[in-house]
Amino acid sequence: MRIRLLAALTGVVAALVAPTTAQAADPDVTPYIIGGGTVSSAPWAAAIFANGAFTCSGTIISANYVLTARHCVGSSMSVRVGSVNRASGGVTRTVASSSTRYDLALLRLSTSVSTTYMPLSSAYPPVGSTNNIYGWGMTCYSGCSASPTLKTATVRVTSTSATDYYGGRALASTRINGNAWRGDSGGPQVYNGAQVGVASTADGTSNQYYGSVAYNRAWITSIAGV
Repeated sequence: MRIRLLAALTGVVAALVAPTTAQAADPDVTPYIIGGGTVSSAPWAAAIFANGAFTCSGTIISANYVLTARHCVGSSMSVRVGSVNRASGGVTRTVASSSTRYDLALLRLSTSVSTTYMPLSSAYPPVGSTNNIYGWGMTCYSGCSASPTLKTATVRVTSTSATDYYGGRALASTRINGNAWRGDSGGPQVYNGAQVGVASTADGTSNQYYGSVAYNRAWITSIAGV
């Protein structure tokens, strides 16, 4: 499996990458957020594909760049932008190149996309604040069937000085009405209408860790110009 596991004091924490093409047909590993609810519109949403298979979630942050997780980067990548259905709608673009820092990746699109872009925060969300997470991750820990629609859940920030999969600064949060799991990698954590985090790892039951946008803000600007 492409899913990489990290040993943690509280149990197993998984990098949230989706299954390989061969596994995608297995209902036990079909990707979606656990709990929460569905999203009716998300012009900034980006579904990430490698070799034609869905792997991760992400956001489009400018005409030419999609923000996702570094561990989502693979071969022959493409994205579907602006649709809440990862299999249809919106527009599709191939990925011309990628740049990475810690567990963040910027994917440069082969052709620009005009849409409503996800705004990025330059500040950390307050500890204790309620944030929203989005993604096409699994709807339960195991044994799930697929759902075609982007999901969202609310979480509570517990720390702004945790670490992501590659040792960069991350936001830690715990579930309120849902939590991230496999397939949510690269998806956004949002506070006050701006993206504050990029999904990196989770335990699948309550806790998740999102690479900090504020910590990496200068790097994002240097590459994507936003």
